[in-house]
Amino acid sequence: MDQLLFLGNLGTGEVVIIAIIVLLLFGGKKIPELMKGIGKGVKNFKDGVKGLEDDIKLDDTDKN
Repeated sequence: MDQLLFLGNLGTGEVVIIAIIVLLLFGGKKIPELMKGIGKGVKNFKDGVKGLEDDIKLDDTDKN
């Protein structure tokens, strides 16, 4: 598994440069807040998908 999902053929040097640029753009205090927001978004998305799956299962049981 030499490749990350969307990073392609980036080496260690490129990843370090990207990390430094992100740190400069957002600052050290903003990055944890950004990651927390992304985590909440992913959790909400998973909850929404689970709710849809539950609705579909409920509809299937009602039809039988």
